[in-house]
Amino acid sequence: MAAVTPFRPLADRMRPASLDEFIGQSHLLAPGKPLRRLLEGRSLHSMILWGPPGTGKTTLARLVAKTCDSEFLALSAVMAGVKDVRAAVEQAQQMRAGSGRRTVLFLDEVHRFNKSQQDAFLPFVEDGTVCFIGATTENPSFEINGALLSRARVYVLRSLTVDDLQQVLRRALEREFSSGAETVKADDDAIATLARAADGDARRALNLLEVAADLARAGTGTITDEIAGEVSAGGYRRFDKKGEQFYDQISALHKAVRGTDPDAALYWLCRMLDGGCDPRYVCRRVIRMASEDIGNADPRALQLALEAAEAYERLGSPEGELALAQAVVFMAVAAKSNAVYVAYKAAMADAQKNGTLDVPMHLRNAPTRLMQGLGYGEGYRYAHDEPEGYAAGEKYFPDAMKPVRYYEPVPRGLEIRIAEALERFRSLKRG
Repeated sequence: MAAVTPFRPLADRMRPASLDEFIGQSHLLAPGKPLRRLLEGRSLHSMILWGPPGTGKTTLARLVAKTCDSEFLALSAVMAGVKDVRAAVEQAQQMRAGSGRRTVLFLDEVHRFNKSQQDAFLPFVEDGTVCFIGATTENPSFEINGALLSRARVYVLRSLTVDDLQQVLRRALEREFSSGAETVKADDDAIATLARAADGDARRALNLLEVAADLARAGTGTITDEIAGEVSAGGYRRFDKKGEQFYDQISALHKAVRGTDPDAALYWLCRMLDGGCDPRYVCRRVIRMASEDIGNADPRALQLALEAAEAYERLGSPEGELALAQAVVFMAVAAKSNAVYVAYKAAMADAQKNGTLDVPMHLRNAPTRLMQGLGYGEGYRYAHDEPEGYAAGEKYFPDAMKPVRYYEPVPRGLEIRIAEALERFRSLKRG
């Protein structure tokens, strides 16, 4: 009985066979760019390829080995362990002894290995037994062992542009669907629709094309924009609830609010919600923004943020998300002040630096006769009984600490009035 040829997805069949066929990553691979120069000089070195899915990390690792005339061994951190690493190293040593060629040991999803598992590569990278190439979608600064990271260069791969993806799709149509019973054509609008739906991911673009081609064969043999829209319905946006995309997007939302750009703030809010972020997390961050970036310039921001969080708890999605959008827009246009945030950090630094300074006797509470007899509360001036409700000259810091001015209101919003009131009280103290 003849062996059945295993099915190879279109994305695998379309892997570039040379650097010249590689689409995208021109910042690394265009003539004269750093990685291209090193590879053309056959300068093989360990590296970490960091980028979103479908940007060519595995393909590039294969091309590195091929360009540098090296053996290629591949492992996936999803399935492999230290035992597999040792077996691969033994195989590399045997191949080196037989052919004299170096081995590229490629580990996909390297961030899934813990730090001790990553240590298994160190001695073999150090002595040149293997050239290590790791691929990851996560930030190497946080996910890769520092010792391994110091022995490898990090190359950042970017999402493919719509133009890049259209080039990938047209090449696939020409190579895989232009002859025989497999002939399939595609409208320009359909190619553009598929490219946009792939969201920078070449693998997804080719998977969508493969499905669209099957539908086209059942009809006219042409992938129309209608077919492209059907296979890409629902969209696809990258958002990792615990990874780099998550923290990048919440950072963008926070900075847009701080920068008084309600439109950008709304966009990043919707990107996060659309990507599956828990709205409760956004609620917590919005409450933080109200205190950190608006503060007393407009205290209504904190109230509105809390009310938005409560509204979401009462209504859920999607109704409650509108209250969250309202709060984000309000804070984006509100007067800004980080005076309380700055003052809090400075006061906390002093509290941690100065140790356990005693509370002055006149500020201590004296609920018992013993404490009264020891002088607790003696000499305290009750502010409400003083002119203007202010005990001018009273000291509230520890005796061993000079008074420090932490809070400096900004000339915006309500803090203008706060600054005026504080200056009036300070003038009374000076008098």
